[in-house]
Amino acid sequence: MNTLPEDFPGKQWVCTACGYNMIGEMPDVCPFCGAYHDKFVTWEEGETAYRVTPKTVADQVTQLLSVPRLGLEHAAYRVDTTAGAVWIDSPSAFNRDLESVTDIYFTHKDFLGASNQYRALWNARVHLHQADAIHPLAAAFPVDDRFSGDFQENGIEAFHIGGHSPGWTAYFFGNVLFACDYAFPPGPRMRLNPFGPRNATRKCGARLLELVANRKPSVVCGYNYVADGAEWHRDFENALKR
Repeated sequence: MNTLPEDFPGKQWVCTACGYNMIGEMPDVCPFCGAYHDKFVTWEEGETAYRVTPKTVADQVTQLLSVPRLGLEHAAYRVDTTAGAVWIDSPSAFNRDLESVTDIYFTHKDFLGASNQYRALWNARVHLHQADAIHPLAAAFPVDDRFSGDFQENGIEAFHIGGHSPGWTAYFFGNVLFACDYAFPPGPRMRLNPFGPRNATRKCGARLLELVANRKPSVVCGYNYVADGAEWHRDFENALKR
């Protein structure tokens, strides 16, 4: 059994309405979704009640979601690259028996999950765009790499898009795109994420569409779905036109 460092923070709360983690004293309401504190559980209770469960969605890519579902919980993704295993975003629930990763790369500041706990457990490096790392939602979470711009590392490619959040970043691993919540749901009803600056989301989405058109991913991993790449391309293009 993996053990946590002695100085691991003892106070951490998980919102069962959305999965957001709150570090320190319990607030009256969830800073992410606004649920009242009667919807919160301690991280220890969360570890007992929710099992982060892997599901293979593409070659070397595994989706991670809790069973039972932790409210509106986002998905995280494990990518087993030749350089080692990494995560794109982090699970909301902390399960110390998960297979370790060396790095956790974030699409944006909304889905930091229990990353501080996994970082402490595995000495993993946390990567978040500098424009999102300064946001109040990210303030309590340790970030090792406040990157800017595009980069390639550990077998993945990162492209700073912006829009939905200032630091929103898309990731590619081979023919897989990690598009998180830039647009949803998959299918003809897809729309751009309405939570954020509408004009910036549409304008910056043009770069994401260009990347998709050029790279033609066969699989798109969203915040709570996995879609065929060609179909997602069509639906995303239509969403940008609306």
